[in-house]
Amino acid sequence: MATRPPIGLPKLSRRSRILLIIAATVILLLLVGARLLDTYVDWLWFGEVGYRSVFSTVLLTRIGLFFAVGILVGGLLALSLIIAYRTRPVFVPVSGADDPLAKYRSAVMQRVRLFGIGIPLIVGLIAGSTAQGDWQVFQLLVNGTPFGITDPEFGKDIGFYAFTLPFITWLISWLFVAIAIAFFGALITHYLFGGVRLVGRGGQFSVPARMQLSITAGTFVVVYAVDYFFERYELLFSDRNDLFNGATYTDLNAVLPAKLILMFIAGFCAVAFFVGAFLRNLQLPAIATALLVLTSILIGAAWPAVLEQFSVRPNANQKEAKSIERAIKATRDAFGLNDVKVEDYSGKSDASPGEVRNDPSNVATISNLRLLDPSILSPTFTQREGRENFYGFPEKLDIDRYTVDNKTQDYIVAAREIRTEGLAENQRNWINQHLVFTHGNGFVAAPANTVNAALQEQSGQGGYPVFSVSDISQRGKIRVDQPRVYYGELSTNYAIVGGQSGEAPGEYDSPTDRSFIYDGKGGVAVNGWLNRLVFAAHYGERNILFSSAIGDGSKIMYNRDPRERVIKAAPWLTVDGDPYPAVINGRIQWIVDGYTTLGNYPYAQRTALGEATTDTLSGVARQDNRLISYIRNSVKATVDAYDGTVTLYSIDDKDPVLKTWQSVFPGTVKAGNEVPDELRAHFRYPEDLFKVQRELLKRYHVSSPQEFFSTQTFWDTPPDPTKDGNSAGKLPPYYVYAQAPGQSRPTFQLTSAMTLLERQFLAAWVSVSSDPQDYGTIRVLKLPTTGSEQATDQLAEGPVQVQNRFQTTPKVTEQQTLFRNTSVTVTFGNLLTLPIAGGLLYVEPMYIQRNDANSFPQLARVLVAFGDRVGFEPTIDAALDAVFGKGTGEVATPPSQGGQPTTSPAPSSTTPPPASGGGTNAELDAAVQAITAAITKLKAAQQSGNFEEQGRALAELDAAAKRYDAAKAKLGTSTSSPPSSPSTTPTPGNGGG
Repeated sequence: MATRPPIGLPKLSRRSRILLIIAATVILLLLVGARLLDTYVDWLWFGEVGYRSVFSTVLLTRIGLFFAVGILVGGLLALSLIIAYRTRPVFVPVSGADDPLAKYRSAVMQRVRLFGIGIPLIVGLIAGSTAQGDWQVFQLLVNGTPFGITDPEFGKDIGFYAFTLPFITWLISWLFVAIAIAFFGALITHYLFGGVRLVGRGGQFSVPARMQLSITAGTFVVVYAVDYFFERYELLFSDRNDLFNGATYTDLNAVLPAKLILMFIAGFCAVAFFVGAFLRNLQLPAIATALLVLTSILIGAAWPAVLEQFSVRPNANQKEAKSIERAIKATRDAFGLNDVKVEDYSGKSDASPGEVRNDPSNVATISNLRLLDPSILSPTFTQREGRENFYGFPEKLDIDRYTVDNKTQDYIVAAREIRTEGLAENQRNWINQHLVFTHGNGFVAAPANTVNAALQEQSGQGGYPVFSVSDISQRGKIRVDQPRVYYGELSTNYAIVGGQSGEAPGEYDSPTDRSFIYDGKGGVAVNGWLNRLVFAAHYGERNILFSSAIGDGSKIMYNRDPRERVIKAAPWLTVDGDPYPAVINGRIQWIVDGYTTLGNYPYAQRTALGEATTDTLSGVARQDNRLISYIRNSVKATVDAYDGTVTLYSIDDKDPVLKTWQSVFPGTVKAGNEVPDELRAHFRYPEDLFKVQRELLKRYHVSSPQEFFSTQTFWDTPPDPTKDGNSAGKLPPYYVYAQAPGQSRPTFQLTSAMTLLERQFLAAWVSVSSDPQDYGTIRVLKLPTTGSEQATDQLAEGPVQVQNRFQTTPKVTEQQTLFRNTSVTVTFGNLLTLPIAGGLLYVEPMYIQRNDANSFPQLARVLVAFGDRVGFEPTIDAALDAVFGKGTGEVATPPSQGGQPTTSPAPSSTTPPPASGGGTNAELDAAVQAITAAITKLKAAQQSGNFEEQGRALAELDAAAKRYDAAKAKLGTSTSSPPSSPSTTPTPGNGGG
């Protein structure tokens, strides 16, 4: 049948073609121009910090992968289209006068080159753009370093799974994509030009169409067979069993043989397709495909399921013992848990108060009990030491240790940073926000175990940190030579600094100096018109281009957040969520922890990083919730707060992953022996790493496969009992300066309590040292549990149970009634768990804060628990005395810190303590009931605002307190001094908490 004349698309006029070209050019500039602009801005930034080799390596690798994968996918598609088009039938069969394919065929015929080049080009661009993001996979393959450890099943070095296998699977995935696209491109082309016709039962194929499609399909199956071969190694990451990761009994005895069988069947199927290409029918490829599908179902799925159901599950504790043993060893290797020091600890103590006070190790811990909670006190730092409205502190402060006056202890520390969001409305203009208010000023520290005085109930004074401030105008006890902070956690906007005096507006430096000119090496030069134009376009701010305040010597600072700078300078690192400032050789340096991680470590537990590191702690960056099976804290980074210099130090030169990345980016990481001693003294064991290790220790502290399978001795991370709500998050780990059992002196360490599985009794106390001589040593004090040889009649209480006891102790309940009213909010601080004298000491500060915008927290009371005794007093000294007897608090008194120590005289308590054995005297019972009734009446009067009722209630409370004293005197029992005249509810003073 003769073909119809082609029906073409209307031809465009010359003017229309020009307009289309202009429109396409504009769209291309919009799409590509912004990317090129960002790339140039990044190039300038990497040059500023001295890491341009990182930028060029990443860029070149991305470009190489873009073209390689783009050519692979687009090239195969183009080749497939060319072959299909050139082998099309000479006479195109049509189905009739209204052949629906005719117009499409005509359009293609008129623009063969447009379709033949344009479609593969677009597909190649999409594929290349997607693949270039996997630059790390390629670099790890090229630079991979052996681990020197082999897997227990195939005997291959771990480096094969870490560096080689990910690239192989990545390459196989792209081969699948490329061949599949080429197949469908050929199929559509043959169908369009009549090589494939949908007639009859199975359709009709021309000889060229059958050959091309069969060879393409056969090639696809060959890749499928290769994939089966490498899938055997991926079984070592199997998650078939919910209890552990790695190859299970079913994987090793059913799935592994099935992969080999399917590999050979896939090879036979590929041969069938190649043979079928030269035959006149496709029955052989069809039979081979059916065989492959059937065997995949029977051998690849059904047989493992049958083995799992009828052989493994009834005997799982025995069948999986070998795999569990491998998983325990691999997980401990991969997460640095091989050298954990485990020690049995009773958790119960019958030590007398005198023995507790006289033991030097107990004294070292008690004298450093931390009262200041860094997650609560940021408003207090801001209101009392923020000075100007444009200064501020991060939401979460930090903890570090310093030696002051020959005494080492932990301090709450923070850099006083610029916070342009705090500028008043009349201060908010472009010059002020970016050229004048450019930097913070000072380093603020407060001893963690000290407040200026006990909270005075009448005035609301006391309960504040004792600040030591080093800034431009004063030098505190921690010497800072360069207190200006241009780079910090609050520096989210760009700043333009430097320039010629007289042209630049001058930066605000202090109330007496508003004309400071930056002279450091930080920032990118913007004295040329090209860079000014680039940054004006980048930020969408024309003032950068036209402002006369920008001239010779001017620089622009951007990417000023320390964590962000390290992420950009070392894109291969996973960065801890909590950078912290430290004073090193007189300069403020931000210390940022960097981790090397892997997702493929045979038999190691795959852990969701985001979930493992998330708890109730706020003010820290959250990690991506990706799965990791290996982590090391191999790098410590510093960022200079004045000039932004980024320095990377290796602290684990044996880490194979770090060695690999050092091969990728040579010269970017300094060796561990180059770390200055003063810097090393301020290294903290990072929180995110400890949280991951804590999550794994819940299971992998168990060594016996049988015990592991039973899960009876697994642990849990307790919920944070200081947070409201039934679904409180996990209890965060806490930094403390203490002397744990087995230590010869107090050290700075990160600690956490662990409870029994789905129970709130304490199972273990975990700590890890930050001391330079003992850095990274994990210690576990393992408490007796039900069924163990050391089990006692009563298990040790965990944080939730202790918090419940705190809040239900009569004295605490009565005084909380006074504190909790409509004008005051009560906040419980971090609940610390510390082992002393064979038992466990719990310490928790309680803060109050007025309910208004300008208030801030202040320490009101301290809760202490040891055994069955609870102390609830205005000072730590008094609380310790209540628990251990008079005189214990004296060992907690730190040297003078420029303010009154925590042992300063406390005001008399509004509510007398409940009588021990109060039920033995009717007068005493009646007095306690009268006190309770008076407190209830007083609270109701305060809430209603009825001052007359408040007066009556106070009179009743005073009378009841006197009756209580009289009753106690008759019994001959000493009392803590009840008030001579009752006071009203303690309220914060002068804007305080």
